[in-house]
Amino acid sequence: MSTGVIILLIVVAVALVAAVVARSVAARGAGGGRGLKRRFGPEYDRAVARHDGDSKAAEQELEERVKRHGSLREQPLEPSARERYLVRWTAVQEQFVDSPRDAVVEADRLIAEVAGARGFPDGDRRDEQLDALSVHHAHHVHGYRRVHRAAHAPTAGSGTGPAAGTEELREALVEARALFQDLTAPARGEEKALSRGKSDPREKTGKAEEAPAATRTDTDSSRGRTHAPWALNRRHVKGS
Repeated sequence: MSTGVIILLIVVAVALVAAVVARSVAARGAGGGRGLKRRFGPEYDRAVARHDGDSKAAEQELEERVKRHGSLREQPLEPSARERYLVRWTAVQEQFVDSPRDAVVEADRLIAEVAGARGFPDGDRRDEQLDALSVHHAHHVHGYRRVHRAAHAPTAGSGTGPAAGTEELREALVEARALFQDLTAPARGEEKALSRGKSDPREKTGKAEEAPAATRTDTDSSRGRTHAPWALNRRHVKGS
């Protein structure tokens, strides 16, 4: 076999290898984009919009978030701490009836505090906290962003911009509740233990009938879930 033929064969082989490598890289890139979109959900779309439709730049940003915060281990809440947070959230919802803006400000502060207790960056590093939350709670972090914006929106008569209306504040608080529920939910296996240890004092007297609507709690501590009070669901609040 002549030298020229050997060189030609080598060139063809190198070209084939390069084509296979390029196709493999492209396939990994497409899969990575799909994987990021599945992982981040609406947060992926938000990142693309922030980069003016440049999906590559958005994916690079999201990949950097995963590198920085993906190894974060969420710390469990002590049952007593969880109960305190749930009680405070219920108070926020009740406060909304008389003072919507103050309730939203407190909700913003409370979520930041709970996130810090779970091991996320504390509220003094809000942007970093939001980035970390977006990695682990991507489908609910937007509600936190929304309630934070509402809490820091101009107030009526300040002259610095349009104030958030009562309906806008209500929607922000309702959307933020999903992240609060995620952060205060019992760890896997803990819910059954809490349910076994929970007793209804009314059972001792044989009166286990449902409590009246006016006194029924808005908190189910055995599941770490809070429910919006009548005012938030029906939108009957002062100033609405």
